Parts: sequence; structure tokens; C-alpha cells
Amino acid sequence: MKDTPKSLRLQIGIFGRTNVGKSSFLNMILGQDFAITSPIPGTTTDVVEKTMELLPIGPVVFLDTAGVDDASILSDKRLSKTKKILDRADVGVIIFEADVWSNFEEAIIKELKTRNIPTIAVINKVDKKPPTQNFISKLEEKLRSVILCSTVLPDKRDKYIEDFKKLLLKNLPDSFLKEKPLIGDIVQKKGLMLLVIPIDFEAPKGRIILPQVQVIRDALDHDICTSIVKESEYVDFLGKTKTPPDLVVCDSQVVDFVVSKTPKNVKCTTFSILFSRHKGDLKTAVESVYVLEKFTKDDRILIAEACNHHPIEGDIGRKKIPFWLKKYLGFSPLIDVV
Repeated sequence: MKDTPKSLRLQIGIFGRTNVGKSSFLNMILGQDFAITSPIPGTTTDVVEKTMELLPIGPVVFLDTAGVDDASILSDKRLSKTKKILDRADVGVIIFEADVWSNFEEAIIKELKTRNIPTIAVINKVDKKPPTQNFISKLEEKLRSVILCSTVLPDKRDKYIEDFKKLLLKNLPDSFLKEKPLIGDIVQKKGLMLLVIPIDFEAPKGRIILPQVQVIRDALDHDICTSIVKESEYVDFLGKTKTPPDLVVCDSQVVDFVVSKTPKNVKCTTFSILFSRHKGDLKTAVESVYVLEKFTKDDRILIAEACNHHPIEGDIGRKKIPFWLKKYLGFSPLIDVV
């Protein structure tokens, strides 16, 4: 699972000692006063997250962390959260002051290198004190990617951002640059894909959910023709179209109905399976299903949910999956839902 993408957005962690200008750097990139800044060390008390479209890279999330040398009463909790960001970050950005090198910088570089996280060094506050060439050379030797900036010089903001984006492009992880297609390698160009999307109590008002949007976008990126129906119109659509779809993709909740009505010569899958293949190891996931063949009444099943909505009647994780498991096994298994 180490090859699984961490997020659809590039995660950029911003690290450094207190008061070196981490939040000011974030505000400069954003072009707005998003993160609170002040000359008082330790102003950033928790991880600050900000998403944006950073062209030409795409969707990113900046993670502004507390200072690695925080010595306040709450420092242990703050630094603990900062360390967790190391596990999320795809790219690290370390903010330096000119000619200042300490054990803190050494430690954060070591942590990033241990995790094989590409890192960019930003020497800030160059308006107050330009760095010596020896200091720049030392950083280039350790990190290679180094830029100079001052967050208080608005006339140079565009240049600093361009310099940063150029280095970011050079340091993008392979998983971000060479992302696997969702359906682009399943359906040929100009082929026809049919999406069956139920609109039930769990559907967000006025829109469809993100995985469905992503499949549609992937189809557009790969020149695949796409039609969308609810399950109640599925059979009518098949009867009206002269050309059968090359692929039918449906929601897991209607898979039994859709498969039973789909012609045998038409491929059929679900959004869940597409994303299991895209984000994980589908082969291992399929093989793992066979553990149910040896399942006993003394065994336990863990259902771990990551949904951001409150459970409702007919919730798939708390109601439907347990029901399907009971139906398949022939008895009520011991299930923990978290």
C-alpha cells in the first residue's frame, strides 16, 4: 500500500523554526492573509490547512505547521501534530533565515529524507539580510532545490511564486505525475460508458458525489462518450440505444439490479471497484474476499468508515454491508463499526 496515492491533492508541508516566516510564505503564495502572522514566536498554534489550484500543477493543499523549536507550554502537542504532517506530505518546504543553521533544521531535513520526501529550501527575509554564498551552497548540497525570497516585497511576489512553482514541478513525486487512469485504460477512445447513479437519501443536494465526478472527468480526459441515468431509467436506456455501452458503472447499492439487467456481452463494474483498483491493490482485495469461505461464528469483522456524513437509515457501512454479510454467511457475524 506504500504506492497508494495519499490524496487527490498534492500535500505540501511547510516546516521551520518559529518566526522564520512560514505563515507569511503561505500567505504570499495564496495572495491573501489566510494564516495569522505576528512577530511573536509561536503564533501558529496548530496545523493550518489551505487548499487551492496552483497552476500548472493542479489541486494542492498547503500544511502550515508550528515551529519545530516551539518551547511553549503546549509545544509537545503542537510538535506531535507537526510530526504527523510528515506522514501526509508529498513535498516538504523548509523556511530558513539567512545564515542560520541549527539542530532543528538538521533534524527536519533528516526526517524528510528518511521518508524520501522531496524538499525545497526557502531562504526568507532576504530584504533584511542576504545569505552568504557559503550558506546557499550548503543548502544546495543538502537539498539541491533552493530559492530566495522576501514575503514583504510585493513587487517581487510574482517572481518568487514562479521560482517556487518551477522547483515544485521538478520535485513532484512520480505518483502525482503518472497517475493511473480510472477508466481510460478500460474503455477505448470514442467508446461509450454508461453510469447508473441512484439519487437517494445519501446523495448530496443539487450535485453528485466526488467519485462520480472524477469518473466523468477521466472519461472526458480520454475522449470517452458518457451517458448517465438513474437505475429507474436503466432498462429504458438500453432499449433506446442502438449501440450497447462498452462499460456500465453503477453504485454498489444497485449492483444486483444493474447486473441482472445488463446484457451478458457488456462489461459491468462499480464506482467502488474502480477506486479500489485506482487507489489500492485490487488483486489483493479480491483475494481477501475468500477469507469468508473459512469464516466462523467466533471470528470478527471490522468495518472502518471514513464518511463525513451522519449515519442514516440504510447506511451502507452500518446497515447494508452487515446485511449482505449475514445473507452470504448464513448467520450474523460479530461486527465492529468504527
